Amino acid sequence: MISSRPLSQKEIALFFFPLLLNVQLMSVSHSIINGALARLDDFVTALAAFSVAMVLHLFVASPSYQNHTITIAMVRGRRSLFGTTIFVTLVACLVSILLALLAFTPVGLFLLGNVLGVSGKVASGALEVLAILVFLPFFTGFRGLFQGLVIRARRTALVSLSTGVRVVALFAMLALGAPWYSGPELGAVALLGCIVVETAFMGFFAWRCHLPATGEEEKSTLEILRYAFPLAYSSCLQQTIPLQINAIIGRLPDGELALAAFGVIRGFIFLLAGPMRNLQQAYLTLVRDHEDYQTLVRFFLWVGGGTGLVMLLTAFPLNKLILGQLMGIEGSMRAYITWPMAACTVFPLLYGAANLLRGFFAGAHRTALLGRSTIYKAFFLLVCWVLSLLAPLPFPGVAQAIALLLLAESLEAWYLLRQRRRLYPDFEHLPDSNLPG
Repeated sequence: MISSRPLSQKEIALFFFPLLLNVQLMSVSHSIINGALARLDDFVTALAAFSVAMVLHLFVASPSYQNHTITIAMVRGRRSLFGTTIFVTLVACLVSILLALLAFTPVGLFLLGNVLGVSGKVASGALEVLAILVFLPFFTGFRGLFQGLVIRARRTALVSLSTGVRVVALFAMLALGAPWYSGPELGAVALLGCIVVETAFMGFFAWRCHLPATGEEEKSTLEILRYAFPLAYSSCLQQTIPLQINAIIGRLPDGELALAAFGVIRGFIFLLAGPMRNLQQAYLTLVRDHEDYQTLVRFFLWVGGGTGLVMLLTAFPLNKLILGQLMGIEGSMRAYITWPMAACTVFPLLYGAANLLRGFFAGAHRTALLGRSTIYKAFFLLVCWVLSLLAPLPFPGVAQAIALLLLAESLEAWYLLRQRRRLYPDFEHLPDSNLPG
């Protein structure tokens, strides 16, 4: 039974911080892989190949990354669970076919070499990574479904626990895979193995959890698909952002170094700003009226500001300790990424604002609008891509990458805020009214 008391900061914290820990543990796994690759002899090529491959994989597999949000919003019983499972399975099949197309046909080499403009050695390593990850979408897809069921039951600590097991499994996979694999393939094998373990744990926890009774009518499979597919392609378009940025910087004079550096910075962004995406789940699960919404906004500002400060500290006073000693990144690359990483201090607030608004529109069942927001965001970077081909800017590649990332996120947050004010002009002045949806 859900309490009728006003939402408190403590209640949000108990729900949100296990999910924050979950995202950070997930990003730690990527940083662990980057750290392992950074210690190889040809570390620049290995980091660049793994970074490009993960950007491509995230783009192709991204339709399944909204599975936990869809599960929270839609699953109310056996019927809706069956419909959601059909969606998860369909998307996983489609994504695996696309990954196989990239990994085992000339399409992947054409995309990497002619579209993204990476060197032959980096492209070869990226294709080897994609080949290993062909079946990963089935595990990440059902992991999202299981996570949604557990989050819906407000057992978010179990999500973090399973991700903690994943990190432990990652170290084991890196150790076991080292004699058999080298370069970026080692990172791919370790990533696949640890996610398989994580998914198994999440499935067990989801089976043990009981969803709260809401009395809401269950949606049919067709209704679930209509709700879910705009979120799926929106998620896919979100991943064109790093993909297009990689395409822009990959052709620059310092392209290989910029790709490797952007991969490192994105690892930290995922670590520190990634938890802000859970504001969607917090909104859908916790918010019942405008007062609850304002409480969640205050919570977001504190957390977003705090994680931005950590990013700033990592860029400057803790640069040598974290980037040098812990990750093994040599001095010239650390100097190359210091100021671009410092600029990312504002990213958690921008990303958090966009995700809070995405949760609002997902709760209002206006998922088509979320699809449009990412279309505009992707189109903005497409224009930047064309302009970069016509007149390249004389700035370091990684600095251009971060500037584009921040501009794209600002554009989406501004657009969603503008749409909320247009569609719900009285929203901010009606504290006692229920929120849309």
